[in-house]
Amino acid sequence: MLERRIAIVGAGLIGGGWVLHFLRLGFKVHIYDPAGGSAERLADAVRANWPLLGRLGLADDARPDRIVWHGAAADAVREAAVVLECAPERLDLKQGLFAELDRAAPPDALLFSCTSSFTISEIRGRTARPARCLLGHPFNPPHILRLVEVAGGPRESEPVRRAMAFWLSVDKVPVHLRKELPGHLVNRLTAALFREAVHLVAEGVADIEDIDRAVALGPGPRLALAGPFLNYHLGGGAGGIAHYLEHLGPSQVARWKTLGAPELSEEVSARIVAGVRSETAGRSVADLAAERDEKLLRLAELLS
Repeated sequence: MLERRIAIVGAGLIGGGWVLHFLRLGFKVHIYDPAGGSAERLADAVRANWPLLGRLGLADDARPDRIVWHGAAADAVREAAVVLECAPERLDLKQGLFAELDRAAPPDALLFSCTSSFTISEIRGRTARPARCLLGHPFNPPHILRLVEVAGGPRESEPVRRAMAFWLSVDKVPVHLRKELPGHLVNRLTAALFREAVHLVAEGVADIEDIDRAVALGPGPRLALAGPFLNYHLGGGAGGIAHYLEHLGPSQVARWKTLGAPELSEEVSARIVAGVRSETAGRSVADLAAERDEKLLRLAELLS
């Protein structure tokens, strides 16, 4: 299958997660990453996460050593059917890189950017074949969470149809954005929640640990099972979303008018850092991430 020829450019947090995902599915993964020590860090991540990948389900031909490193991005993508760009979030870097990838990859290859903030139209501006350059934004950790945002053309266009089919074929759930916006879809939704959380901290309404606890134990579990519209549909009782909007919609509008627009000042930033340090009580980011991944895996097992 041509689709099994995967190249990943950038093997950091997101790129490394993609490597884990495709190794689990039995792919041979071609990688380019110029950062010093990237091969060693990735090897450590594969060893540490292989038992977790086994719980997700390993393909018959899945092996942790099916990685091929390349000394140049062009070499990594030369025979790829699908390319995932996971370079640092610098627009000039991504624009130059995509122009290089477009020249080097086969003409029928799909090129995805995993950018979390830029639009694909900004990134592919220097390419000769922009239609095959698309957004393919995952969620961290991409080897566990299944959602991928796709943008860069109409749903019925040939590249987008191929992209949606590809993601479905590799155990992902793609959503298509009909319009491009900075931050795409989900990051804008989470940014709205984070903005109000920062506002509540700045206003002294609650401390950071209580805000995190409130989200994790309040709407968090419900949002793992249904999105905001379906949740409010259920909140409308027998009348559903129509009843909710008729009877409680005005109270929503009243709350919207009081939502904050905080400045991320040095003082507010310091309070956030201090609050998170207090909440985590000296535990390392690695330990916290491992605990999160275990809980995400249990949730994925439940939802499946």
